[in-house]
Formats: sequence, structure tokens, C-alpha cells
Amino acid sequence: MNKDAIARRDHIDEVDTVALAASLLYTHGQTTEKTVVAAQQLGRTLGVPVRVLPHWGELVVELDHTSFSEIVPAAPLGVDMGKVLAVETIMHQVCDGAMSTAAARPALIAAERMPPIAILRLAAFAAIGAASLGVIYGVYDVASLALIAISAAAGAFVRRWQVKLGGNPFLEPLSAATLAGVIGAIASRLHLSDAPSLVAFCPCMVLVPGPHILNGAGDLARTRITLGVARLTYAALIVLMICTGLLIGTAAAGGALQAAPSAAAPFAADVIAAGCAVASFGTFFSMPWRLLPLPIAVGMLAHAARWALVSILSANVATAAFFACLLAGLIVAPIVDRLRLPFAAVGFSAVVSMMPGFFLFHAASTLVELVAIGPRASADLVSAFVANGATAFLIILAMTVGLVLPRMLFERFATARPAS
Repeated sequence: MNKDAIARRDHIDEVDTVALAASLLYTHGQTTEKTVVAAQQLGRTLGVPVRVLPHWGELVVELDHTSFSEIVPAAPLGVDMGKVLAVETIMHQVCDGAMSTAAARPALIAAERMPPIAILRLAAFAAIGAASLGVIYGVYDVASLALIAISAAAGAFVRRWQVKLGGNPFLEPLSAATLAGVIGAIASRLHLSDAPSLVAFCPCMVLVPGPHILNGAGDLARTRITLGVARLTYAALIVLMICTGLLIGTAAAGGALQAAPSAAAPFAADVIAAGCAVASFGTFFSMPWRLLPLPIAVGMLAHAARWALVSILSANVATAAFFACLLAGLIVAPIVDRLRLPFAAVGFSAVVSMMPGFFLFHAASTLVELVAIGPRASADLVSAFVANGATAFLIILAMTVGLVLPRMLFERFATARPAS
């Protein structure tokens, strides 16, 4: 029997356990770097030094110094921080000696089968999050906020219904955004709201895939080019589906998306609304209740910094987003490791409410108007499209660098620090 066959016979159970743990982290929103490091540490604890090679659609777990490897189907399509935390807790218990190797695999399988958050909680927090974003963008009349909340809650029910049916992951944002477009157009035609465009936009903002965008950018920063591009492509397709659904819904209801400038909210309203939005995004990511206070506090502080930079120092929105996310990253990076919390759960939830959905959707609506008018379109429309698109890109870039940089520096210094 050759060396590889012996390795397979002696270590197949341990490699299977490592592969299962890594695939659960990877498919439910943990950062690629954290997934790889945690899986390799688990492998060393189990006596099987492994290399974990992430790709879009699969993970390859190789046993060092042999040609034996295991390929696990795994596509990072979802975000479920409850499962991430459960899996990381199991891995830490095994590494600390608090759980036996034999008990690890059944525990991981149980974590994989954890149910999603209750639909009523999802719908309620979708309504709260969308209405909170409306406040951040200057919506204060009760009728508009009620329409935003109803639209977002209805979209949550539609998305959960489609999850139960199974199928293409792009249908969920497409359907929810179409519903938001219909409600926004009806509000415009019947004069039910002072800000009909935001009635349509705000429920769609909670659909913007912030964790996928930031995870993809993080992979690019770590030179995982192929995986980073794949993640960003997936996120871009979701955004495209949101914009498409929004435009289809608006057109089907006989309305039009009129670009309306947003107004800066007062400081107290902005910070409180930001905390509500962070709680909502944490709920979308299936974060346990006990974890919500930390990202809420960090998110409110980051939004306070952003508000001060924009309203007092007259900084542009991209610069303000960078420093706000940098502040959030500096606070979160050392805390998550000490408390053994998933970085994505705390860091991403705290800042994804700053994702530039408002500018993305305005760019989309302006593009449709440009196509409809054709050669007779004014230069103002072209400049509006370019300005909104460029602003959205710069905000995403600034948020990514601001959030990822402190994490990368902390990991580097923590690795370089000599063991005590």
C-alpha cells in the first residue's frame, strides 16, 4: 500500500471533518482568510496538517506532503452568521480540548441544520431597516415611512417564500425589488407620498449584498484574484437584479423613477436610525440576539463620525464613508478575536447600511431615461448618470479599504507578535 493510500485510510475522518467545517464557514459568509486559517488550525489539532484552497463553487482540502485531497462543493451564496458562530464555537472547543474529535462532526451537522430566523422577525426588521434608511435619506412624513415599511415587509415574505420553493438565488432580489417598484409607482401616481422615489428605493437598499461586495474586495486585497472577481460578479448580478426588478415594477405600475435629491438627517435622527438599520442587517444575516448590541454600538458611532464629516467638515460622501468604516474596523478588529466572534458578523453589519444603494438606483433610473430619450437626451442626464455611478463606486471602494485595512493589519501584527 503506497503512502497516499495509507494517508487516506488513516486520516479520512479527520479530513472530512475539516472539510465540513470549512465549507460551512465558507458558504455562510465568513471571510475567506478566516475560513482558511480556522480550518488549518482545526486540521493541526486533529493531527492532519492540511491546506485549504478556496474556489468559487468548491473547496479543496489537501493533506500536506501527500497527493491526497478532498473536493467539497461549496458556493459562498449566503450569509448566516448564526451558523458561522456555531461552527466557529465547535472548532474552538475542539482546538481547546473541550470537545472530542468524535463529537465534532455530529455537532457540525447539527449546526448546518439550524433553522433560519423566523419569518415574522425577518419581516419586522426588514420594515424597520428600510424605514430607518428612509430617515437617513431625509424621509420624515409618516405616510412615506409606512409605505416603505410595508413594501420591505412584503418583500421579506416574498423572499422567504421563494427560498422554500428553491431555485435561482437571483429571483429573490428580483421579485422583492419588483414589488418595491410597483408600490413606489403607485405612491407616485396616487400622490400618497412626498418622496415616491425613496418609497421605491429604500426597500431595495436592504437587498444590496454588502457582505458579498466586501468579502470579494477582501479577497482581491489578499491577491485571491479569481475568487474575488467571482464574488464581486455575483454581488454585481444581485445589484443588477435589484435594479431590473425596480425598473420593471415601476414600469408595470405605469410610473417613473424621478430622481429626487436626499436631505441630510439631523444628527440624533441619523444616529438612531443607523442603529435601527444595523439591527436590521444583523437580523438579515441571522445574527443571534446577544450579538446585536456590539455592531449596533459600532454602527451608531461610525454613522456619527460620518455625519460630522459630511455636515460639519463638508467632506464628500466617499471620504466620510472611508473614515467611518476605518473607525469601525479599528474598533471591531481586536474585539472579535478576543470574544471569538466572526468578523463578518460584527464588522459588516455595522457598516453595510452605508452601502450606496441610493446612488446605484438613481444611476439605473437615469440610464433608463437616457435610453428612452435617445439622441435627444440632455447633457445633464449623462452627467447625472456618471456622477451617481462614480459616487457609488467610490463609496464601495472607500468602505472596503476602510473596513478591511484594520483587519489585515491586526492579523499581521498578531501573527508577528511573539508568543508569551
